[in-house]
Amino acid sequence: MTDYLIVDGYNIIHAWPVLQKLKETSLAHARDKLVDMLSNYAALSGDRVVVVFDAHLVKNNLEHAEVVSGVEVIYTQEGETADTVIEKLVGALPDRSSVSVATLDWDEQRVVFGRGAYRLTPRELLERIKRLQKEGEQKYQTTAPSDSYLENRLVDEIRSALEKWRRRKG
Repeated sequence: MTDYLIVDGYNIIHAWPVLQKLKETSLAHARDKLVDMLSNYAALSGDRVVVVFDAHLVKNNLEHAEVVSGVEVIYTQEGETADTVIEKLVGALPDRSSVSVATLDWDEQRVVFGRGAYRLTPRELLERIKRLQKEGEQKYQTTAPSDSYLENRLVDEIRSALEKWRRRKG
């Protein structure tokens, strides 16, 4: 069973202080930072992550999607909101999948509930990302690579005997 996380991109950017700050200088940079954070989350969680950005106010914009560092990024077409695309995605995913939608939009949360998805508030998503990042750091944090070498885990008598044996073979 595949778990999916669908993110209302601009909704999250406006809700997270670190991304709000970036948005003030560059909306593109805020989008890139969000996608980067979500790609790390996807790698650690194993979830399929989709982020949807509104482009409904952009003239002559056609809906397009791309995969960036393992995250599917969708830009809506002119006249179509992220909410509409998210609702379509939730309805199109397999029934056996677990789907979570991250948005602050209460109306959108009610719609995705009705379609069998779970909702995550922006705060809950950020907490989930931070928790997974901390777990990942603990899991992959090691002291020194040499600590895992077999020779460093042997009892002194065995290490000495093996060293004598090695020298005789040469």
